[in-house]
Amino acid sequence: MEKERNTILEISDLEIGFKMGGKSVHSLFSGINASASEGELVALIGQNGIGKSTLLKTIVRLLDPLGGNIILKGKELREYRDAAFSALLGYVSTEVVSVGNLTVHDLIGLGRFPYTNWFGRLTREDEAAIGQAMEMVGLSSLAEKNISEISDGERQRAMIARTIAQDTDVLVLDEPTAFLDLPNRYEVLQLLRRLSAEKGKLVIFSTHDLEMVISTADKIWMMTKDQLTQGAPEDLILNDAFNHLFPDSKASFSKDSGSFSYPREQHKKVIVQGRGMAWEWTKKALERKGFIPVNAGSPLQVMVRLSKGAFEWEVTSSHEKKIVHSILELMAVCQEL
Repeated sequence: MEKERNTILEISDLEIGFKMGGKSVHSLFSGINASASEGELVALIGQNGIGKSTLLKTIVRLLDPLGGNIILKGKELREYRDAAFSALLGYVSTEVVSVGNLTVHDLIGLGRFPYTNWFGRLTREDEAAIGQAMEMVGLSSLAEKNISEISDGERQRAMIARTIAQDTDVLVLDEPTAFLDLPNRYEVLQLLRRLSAEKGKLVIFSTHDLEMVISTADKIWMMTKDQLTQGAPEDLILNDAFNHLFPDSKASFSKDSGSFSYPREQHKKVIVQGRGMAWEWTKKALERKGFIPVNAGSPLQVMVRLSKGAFEWEVTSSHEKKIVHSILELMAVCQEL
């Protein structure tokens, strides 16, 4: 039986925005109600400019709330002293931070600042925490490398390792996969998955990568124009919530594929025969081009088969037959017929 998770972050009737000086304020979003628990991976999604970064900065105390409450482990944020708060919550910004001539080891070591003495000296315990953090993110072999000499993906992992070394119960990350290539995006998300599932930490991160979120996150906080909706990815799919994510767009969310799609001009019906993976991807390619795969009732037919160890596609119409050896060729032929 799965252990019940303890709720450690509660947000109620929160209003976020900026104080412009004096009594002037600029409110971005109000009426935010959400919660998160230990060992939970929470993804924050929403349109650009809707207030995702502002919400995260309010949670990490870089901005003051304009109204409402944020309760962290039973206490309001403002009740924490700085040192106690730093030992409880770690933050990775999406902004590029200038770190001078620091090595990977030194950068990660900055995460130990809530625990070092007045002189900032690292103890044996601090070094052990740094070593463990480097090992978790796969950077042990780069410990003495200068930050300027490593890749963007390695640098992002180093920033996350800094918060791991900080050994906080809560990690908040603003778009940790921004500007990373596909393999590095997956590596970072799997690292966050491990921190929540194996280490019991609450991890909250913002992202635009909805398809990755659906396959990775425990909970989604979805900000739309009028509210923040929370739930498991599957809850939001079944409730058609994602179709409210971009209300001014022609894009629609498919429950079947778990992804957004745009309406395409539909050309004609096509019968697709065959089986296996090549057959499935052939249908997907034809749908992408606006064709409608059917079981009967069309003179245009495509047969997918394996011939001498390689796939080939036989295309038949009412007046001719062609054999091609790639889906790229198939698309061209089908559009001509």
